[in-house]
Amino acid sequence: MALPTLRTIGFILGLFLITLAAGMVLPILTLVIYEHSHEIEPFVWASMITLSAGVALILPGRPEQVQLRPRDMYLLTTASWLVVCLFAALPLNLLQNISYTDAFFEAMSGITTTGSTVLSGLDSASPGLLMWRSMLHWLGGIGFIGMAVAILPLLRVGGMRLFQTESSDWSEKVMPRSHMVAKYIVAIYVGFTLLGILAFHLAGMGWFDAINHSMSAISTGGFSTSDASMAKFGPATHWTAIVLMLLGGLPFTLYVSTLRGNHQALLRDHQVRGFMGMLTLTCLLFGLWYWQHSDHALLDALRIVTLNVVSVVTTTGLVLGDYSQWGGFAVMVFFYLTFVGGCSGSTSGGLKIFRFQVAYVLLKASMRQLIHPRAVLKQQYNGHNLDEEIVRSILTFSFFFTVTIGAIALGLSLLGLDMITALSGAATAVCNVGVGLGPIIGPAGNFSSLPDAAKWLLSIGMLLGRLEIITVLVLLTPSFWKH
Repeated sequence: MALPTLRTIGFILGLFLITLAAGMVLPILTLVIYEHSHEIEPFVWASMITLSAGVALILPGRPEQVQLRPRDMYLLTTASWLVVCLFAALPLNLLQNISYTDAFFEAMSGITTTGSTVLSGLDSASPGLLMWRSMLHWLGGIGFIGMAVAILPLLRVGGMRLFQTESSDWSEKVMPRSHMVAKYIVAIYVGFTLLGILAFHLAGMGWFDAINHSMSAISTGGFSTSDASMAKFGPATHWTAIVLMLLGGLPFTLYVSTLRGNHQALLRDHQVRGFMGMLTLTCLLFGLWYWQHSDHALLDALRIVTLNVVSVVTTTGLVLGDYSQWGGFAVMVFFYLTFVGGCSGSTSGGLKIFRFQVAYVLLKASMRQLIHPRAVLKQQYNGHNLDEEIVRSILTFSFFFTVTIGAIALGLSLLGLDMITALSGAATAVCNVGVGLGPIIGPAGNFSSLPDAAKWLLSIGMLLGRLEIITVLVLLTPSFWKH
């Protein structure tokens, strides 16, 4: 790879680190407001180290007239998430006095909006620490939206070209429009966050809890300010969280289309309709089942089930009670829901609903082809033709998605974890859900007791899942590094 290209990538990474260092000001201000001045020093040191690294990367300057090729974007995308996590772990390491392994795991979980945690005693934890965790979610959420809208379609990863618009084109001709779409998305993301803060506060949360949970819910992250997660708060906050998680799980490009006058954009989109229909049916049927098998009233059962189902499907990780104790049927339902994910162009992880819909289209076409072997069938999804490249990309992604989960689960079992913990841990990491199954990493537990090697393996799983697998795997091929 040419030196000017590496300098350009380094320059961009430097800007990201400077932004991260600036973000540490918010937890510092939080500590000042809550009179925890003795906890400010770790954030100051972490901010200075991060800022110094960022400045060092931008000092050589950005070479003139260097255009990043698609292959360069693979390296930039992976390096961005990895480098940011390396430095985002510093405040956790310095403030909590936990190992760097635990700090990196927590930071990776935060920036990838996974929501798995190694920390306990959150109800009495440092307000600066809680704010930093939520900030990581919030920054990671907007970062992934930008990547899903602008970079992944360009790189033709996992069938994302289905959602390529002129705003995804990095050519100079449409760059002004790209900037405009990006501004709209940031404004919408900030607007939803502010509305969420107000809604949570009106629902009964204090301002601090409202700010943290709003950033966590809209980014579909899952970090809470309490070990009990949403169980600490009242029913009104539960419905508020459900709405925010749903907003975070829908395509932000369609919000932009709606603001620009296409008021039917969300209603007409096949992905959104399939996503909302699946969630509605699942919550109703599962809620009725839970009502029959618990002591809760019908509305309470529906509320508990809806929050947990929406949280798992949107890969958020906020929980209401320990659903791993509901019986074998419920555990299997939540395990299956772990893989679904939200919509493309949202903050959610997982396989994404559009890939299931495309698979259904392909299945129907295959069945018709068996009945009418000579028929010429036109395969479309959401108004787009499903050409060979898109189908191959989706199949490749889905295969390696499954293989990655299997490989990580095998590695975890090799480290001594039981089958349920290993399999659900691998799935929750790669799908960026955050909550596993069983007594160790289930809704009532956390990841602190796992061996360090397991935490590093799960951190790799989070990164792979967030960056759609292929984006990272391509860097491991020898041909990538050849000129």
